[in-house]
Formats: sequence, C-alpha cells, structure tokens
Amino acid sequence: MYLVYADEHGNVYDHDKLHAVARSGDRLVELLEDELIPLPAGATLVGLPHTRAIGMNPKTGEMKALPAGSQAVGALLPQGFTRFYVPGYTKTDKTQIFPLFGYTAVVWKDGGFYVAAAGTDDPEPWNPDNCDRKELEVEVSRLLASYPDNRLYQHLSHCALGYECLTASNTFLQRLEGAVPVSFSCNAGCFGCISEQPDDSGFVAPQTRLKFKPTTDEVVDIMLEHLKKPETIISFGQGCEGEPSTQAKTIIEAIKRVRERTSNGYININTNAGLSDHLRAITDAGLDLMRVSTISAIDEHYNAYYKPRGYTLANVEKTMKYAESQGVYTSINYLIFPGVTDREEEIEAMIEFARRTKLKLIQMRNLNIDPDAYLNLIPKAKGEIYGMKTLLEIFREELPDVVIGSYTHIPPSRKNRANATV
Repeated sequence: MYLVYADEHGNVYDHDKLHAVARSGDRLVELLEDELIPLPAGATLVGLPHTRAIGMNPKTGEMKALPAGSQAVGALLPQGFTRFYVPGYTKTDKTQIFPLFGYTAVVWKDGGFYVAAAGTDDPEPWNPDNCDRKELEVEVSRLLASYPDNRLYQHLSHCALGYECLTASNTFLQRLEGAVPVSFSCNAGCFGCISEQPDDSGFVAPQTRLKFKPTTDEVVDIMLEHLKKPETIISFGQGCEGEPSTQAKTIIEAIKRVRERTSNGYININTNAGLSDHLRAITDAGLDLMRVSTISAIDEHYNAYYKPRGYTLANVEKTMKYAESQGVYTSINYLIFPGVTDREEEIEAMIEFARRTKLKLIQMRNLNIDPDAYLNLIPKAKGEIYGMKTLLEIFREELPDVVIGSYTHIPPSRKNRANATV
C-alpha cells in the first residue's frame, strides 16, 4: 500500500519505499487491507494544494513528509461510495483553505489505485460516465427551445453543461432525480455552503446560487416535463439554491397543479427542515419524499456547522415526525467526516434520532470541506473513535429497518396518506 503523491505540475506518482497513511480527524493512521477498494469508475484524483504528502517507513513505523513540491493526493468519489479516511498531509501554508471537495485517502497497491472507502449504494445510476454529453446537449437545446421564456431551464442549462451537475443534467435527460430550484434565500449559514460564502470565509463557493424567484408556471413546466415517466423524482432543494421551504407558497401551488395533471413519479424536497410550519403545509400539498440535511444529532455540533437562523434541531425533528406520520418517505442527507461522524457520542445520538423520527433511509454523503477548518470549528471528541467501517456495521445492526445508502431512493411502496394519523 504505497504512498501516492503529485508534483507541482499535477503528475501523479507512487513512492517506491514509503507506505501510505491517512487521517481520521486530526490523527494519522495506518491503512488496513480490508479498508481498501479499487478506485471506482467515475472517481477523480486531485492534488491537495499547499500540502506535502506524508508516508510511513514500513520497517520502523516512522512518519515522514516528502520534500516541498510533493503534494498529497486525494480521490473524489462518485455517488454510492462512503470514504473511511482523508489523505495524510501536512500544510505548507496553514492560512490556505482547500477547495470544497470530499478528499479520500488513495494508495497504490497491486499495480493500481485503491481508496479507503466502501460501497454503500449502487453506483451505476449516478455514474457520471453514464451521462451522455452529446445527448445532454441535444436535450438542453430542445427544452430551451420549447420553453424560451422559462428562466429555470436557462439556469439549469448552465448547471448541467457548465458545472456538469448530474441532477441538473437529469432534468434535461428526464431520468432519475431531476432538479427544480426555487429559492435564493436561506435560514441557515452553513460553514461549507457550496453556493454562497461570505467574503471573509476563505472558501470559494464552487457554484453560483439562483438569483431570482421563479414563477409557479416556470416550476410547473419543469415538474410536468420530468414526471412524464412514472419512476422519476423531481426535487426542490439543490446545491445552487438556498432553503426551498422559504418559498413554500410557490412549492405548494406547484405541487397541487402538477398533481391535478398527473400522478406519475415522486415529488421530493431536500431541506434543512427548520421551517416546520412551512414544511407541514408542503407535506399536506402532496409531498412524496423528504430528505433532511444534517451533520449531527448533537446540538452543539449541528449549530456550529449550520448556524441556524430561527430554528433548532428540535424543529428539524418535529418536521420529520410529521412528514413520516403523513406517509412521506423520510431520509437524511448525512454529511459525514472520518474521525467525527464515527465518534462514540455522534453514533449514539444519531441512532436515537433515527429511532425517534422513524426515518427510512440514511444517505451517507462525504462532506466537502477543508479538514483543518472543519475540525477547528466543531466540538472536540468526548468518547472513543470507532472508525467509519465500524460505524456502518453499528448502524446496520442497531437500525435494521433503516436503509443505508448514498442517494434518494424510490420508496418500496406508497402509503395511503388518507389513512395516516398525526
């Protein structure tokens, strides 16, 4: 398991003597064979800027940083894979902050690249290689021509072709989960927000937030086009917008109008779930799926990252309980980080949260963040750190009725909301 590193020109090498090490939280750890899988299709290798790679002498166990100009290398994993460790590195300039990606430890082994990760869902539906760029360009042109005045299609065309966002691409390809962003505002100030950052944050948001308020007609156009196929999902709440439930009136009217026209597919909202009253009304309008973003079930940790404005984790729990009681298939978008998510206190709190809310699915999502900046923000560990591999085993044992996955799933069956009770 040899160290992988890159030079200043982006050329990647494997070290002929030093073994790879990785980070769990702020600790350097030796990798084990059963924590590695071959580099998945659709993964990307990237250099970590302003770093020196760290390796280990296998005979002495001594950790050693390579000379300046030898960057650490990480892998960016596609949907369906959960990372176990961050690459081992030391920063050459501690004032510099990494771009907002989810860096995974990578090694050279048996003539190929391996990563410290495990598959937690079927990667094929969200494999970027399955998105045909020529077909996408044709479909973008077709729908822009069909709806020349729809600003949302214009916005999403840039997301699909410029940012290569798969959810936006799905909207034009009319497959899987498609996007319908609605909100330019948010009731949280997430530390790692990918669409809006304060000027003094040190982070560069990798995409541009929606800058206008869509009309209900614009929203309905996209929903009806995407829901022509029975097994598709149309989703409010994208990386290019704020909190969708701030535009509850538009969402409610759009859902009602769409459901008057078709019963096809599933309507989903990706939300922080803080606006309980708004989300109750959205649920009642005919919502099928709800995915709630969270990083922790511990208030201190949650508040440090999300910086909620006018709501608490108690509101999040209230929202999820109501949605579940009305037959909505509820899941969490669980932002995970090695050495944090696998802390004893975090595991215990999340298991109890899952039981109280009766959630159906935990979507394991690798947190896109600079490791040092994140660790300096959140509370220190209080208990044992079990490791991400063990965390997955504990979840599967303690929550046997909860699906462990990586993205939104179609529910196994629709519940009859008319007979549901609060």
